[in-house]
Amino acid sequence: MITYDHIMVRFGELSTKGKNKIDFIRTLNKNIIRALKDFPKLDINMRHDHIYVTLNGESYEPVIERLQDVSGIQGLSLVYKAKDRGIENIKNVSLELIKQETGKTFKVKVKRSDKTYPLISDQITRLVAGHILRNTVGLTVDVHNPDILLSIEIREEAAYIFAHTFKGAGGYPLGVGGKAMHMLSGGIDSPVAAYLLMKRGVNIECIHFASPPYTQMGVIYKLEDLLKVLSKYQGRIRLHIVPFTKIQEAIYDNVDESYCITMMRRMMFRLADRLAKMRHCPVISSGESVGQVASQTLQSMNVINQVTNMPIIRPCATMDKTDIINTAIRIGTYDISIRPFIDCCTIFTPKSPKTAPHLEDCLKYEEKFDFEPLIKEALSNIEVKFISSEDETKEDLL
Repeated sequence: MITYDHIMVRFGELSTKGKNKIDFIRTLNKNIIRALKDFPKLDINMRHDHIYVTLNGESYEPVIERLQDVSGIQGLSLVYKAKDRGIENIKNVSLELIKQETGKTFKVKVKRSDKTYPLISDQITRLVAGHILRNTVGLTVDVHNPDILLSIEIREEAAYIFAHTFKGAGGYPLGVGGKAMHMLSGGIDSPVAAYLLMKRGVNIECIHFASPPYTQMGVIYKLEDLLKVLSKYQGRIRLHIVPFTKIQEAIYDNVDESYCITMMRRMMFRLADRLAKMRHCPVISSGESVGQVASQTLQSMNVINQVTNMPIIRPCATMDKTDIINTAIRIGTYDISIRPFIDCCTIFTPKSPKTAPHLEDCLKYEEKFDFEPLIKEALSNIEVKFISSEDETKEDLL
């Protein structure tokens, strides 16, 4: 029996990148090698059109599942590589493969990338379909909505024949988009925003604001578990835990309660700005969604943003909460995010937070206390953890 022996990796958006395409493909190839490092039987071969994974007897299901988490992949086809490109061999292989499928209708689709091949696509299609019809019972052709789509791609080195294509993550290869300092709270939204960034090729480092004893260690454990899930898309992720207690207490001692959330967010963005510059991250990112809470109205975000000139990316900005939750469930972060440990943004939530704060009021409140030494102290006492799906978590205070 003929069995599928390769996975053809399709690039999708990378085909539009012009002169940069080869660099993007090289990055994707490295990411695939890293993602499949615990499958020792596999061979990975990069070409200008696709990346090919030779199974060498490895079961394809776990390999496909792993590759579906790699950003930059548009689709994955399970293929048989026919080194004999003769039409008789292609007809026979196609017949054997289609006999393994279930369905009553089929269609043959041919792509002839090698234009030197002696038969054109339409001729190959008719010859293969005719051979299948003569040698099967109950199968008919349906060119519009077939049960089985048998695809044949004629390339210089082989003919690739397949009937199964799986959807990839899409986007760009991780790393080609640079690096962001991502504000991670432990709630539902910020892990989803991190995933969406990584899908667009952006590496992340994470910053979290901890306020012991008001917040519990359970929040940190949540973060570690969230990043273990997210690290399957990126690999090891650096987490910066910033002590925020003194700053938060100073805010609540000097600021009207209705402005406390706005002032907290301004301090957080100041800290994120400075840490991002220290870590060579050109942007800050967050899980904010427009209008979801008081600090995420457009006027609030404008006032909060005034403390930094750094671009702020908000991948979830226009998403409904339902869409964010559905994404969190799909990527495996939702059940972790809803663990009942609250962070510093919710521990002192005011009864009536200001939804339309004024910059002038914020500046007046900030004149009431000297926050600069508190920011410097917080930055000098950051705890750093490295989180990975392989449980390689370790502390590094550098």
